[in-house]
Amino acid sequence: MKETWSSIASLMGVLAFCQTLLHTVFPPELRFAFLKLFSRIFLSFSSYCYFDITEIDGVNTNELYNAVQLYLSSSASISGSRLTLTRALNSSAITFGLSNNDVILDTYNSIPLLWEHVVSQRQSQSFSWRPLPDEKRGFTLRIRKKDKPLVLASYLDYIMDAAADIRRKNQDRLLYTNSRGGSLDGRGHPWESVPFKHPSTFDTLAMDPDTKEEIMNDLRDFASGQSFYQKTGRAWKRGYLLYGPPGTGKSSMIAAMANFLGYDIYDLELTEVHTNSELRKLLMKTSSKSIIVIEDIDCSINLTNRNAAANNSSNSNKSPKTRHQCDSEMGSGAMEETGSNNTITLSGLLNFTDGLWSCCGSERIFVFTTNHVEKLDPALLRSGRMDMHIFMSYCSFKSLKILLKNYLDYGEGDLEQSVWDELEQVVDKARMTPADVSEHLIKYRRDKAKAVRELIEVLKLKAEMNAGKRGLELEEEQEQEQEKRTLVAEDDESKLDLHEDGKGLVIKENGKMEHHHKE
Repeated sequence: MKETWSSIASLMGVLAFCQTLLHTVFPPELRFAFLKLFSRIFLSFSSYCYFDITEIDGVNTNELYNAVQLYLSSSASISGSRLTLTRALNSSAITFGLSNNDVILDTYNSIPLLWEHVVSQRQSQSFSWRPLPDEKRGFTLRIRKKDKPLVLASYLDYIMDAAADIRRKNQDRLLYTNSRGGSLDGRGHPWESVPFKHPSTFDTLAMDPDTKEEIMNDLRDFASGQSFYQKTGRAWKRGYLLYGPPGTGKSSMIAAMANFLGYDIYDLELTEVHTNSELRKLLMKTSSKSIIVIEDIDCSINLTNRNAAANNSSNSNKSPKTRHQCDSEMGSGAMEETGSNNTITLSGLLNFTDGLWSCCGSERIFVFTTNHVEKLDPALLRSGRMDMHIFMSYCSFKSLKILLKNYLDYGEGDLEQSVWDELEQVVDKARMTPADVSEHLIKYRRDKAKAVRELIEVLKLKAEMNAGKRGLELEEEQEQEQEKRTLVAEDDESKLDLHEDGKGLVIKENGKMEHHHKE
């Protein structure tokens, strides 16, 4: 045993002597050059190449490092064995990350890529205005040399885009408003934001399922259509017009679209904007992947049919009573805003949605809502500005099923078929909005059976009232038609003139005169 320890001690002494001799004969510069040469020889025979992505580039944070960390979190949460958990500010989700010196395998276009998270202690630093962290962090990417052109050409850009999508989905939605019009705050922003936590989704939206599926497919095609829009030379934007009676779910539709795509919402209040230049300034300060909303466009400012001005000028020749009747028929949205400082024109709004300034961003959706689509100018409704017109109708039988499922948790088999048949017979005739039906279900939600019974009674009562109103409307239409016929008959009689002269009977009709002799 002593001989063994003596041999080990002798060997350690020899190694120490060799190390001392090596440091004496070969200075550090020579050793570094030798290791560098050896590394180059090794890499020249190796089939792999390596790329290092450090956390801090000089004194600035490396954006690519954060993107890689966020991108790998989606794969690490599934395949990693030792993970780090993080939750960013204004984020509602927990992200996963690689632990120190852990590796993970990724695949891109059937190409294997190995990522390693390298963490090492940083050497003591001298005085600095910005102290660096004690640990030096970075990612090392190992790929095959033959795959290097393809990876550098598109893989890193793919990581940046994927990380941006993950970051946007993890963060809370924001609702922006221009409460100060177009003026800027201390940071140079005209928009004020609050967290947007509206729970509306397409699953809870009371709407025909076929129509909802069509809208969702259109939104999917838009969100994934960057290459299509670039190929066709179109700006990456889309316009939606939501119209229908009040209470049919237009605002809920906007919230469902934002939650479906993960977009922020910019609620543009036109009455707070005074000039077209302010409108353009607001547009320039909106971000990509957002929904720009103008609600009740027919009631905001004078942006209705351009023939309104001509109608007003022609109405000036009429009596005051007649002019008042014409103004009432045109509605408040078509009346001139005399005394207002608002000088936004229809042309300015059209350029906002479909002009050159609308192309200063990408992946944006314009949504207009109105209760009276007939009051809007046709130029505002054409394709390219409002690409998809969505009619928000009264509550149908399919919509009623969704509401019963949402509020009472009643499915197809939870009610008798006779009850479903009775609801189907009266719901279309009742012409109730989803908001009215929802309010009724909320009122009786503690007693589900009573809620269904009361709902049937309310629907029947509304149907009878609508039938009575329709009968009165038909009677009024018949009376008006009879009055028109009477007026036409009287007018025809007034045009027929009969008189007799000395020679015979004279008949004068529509300016023509016939003379009939007595013979």
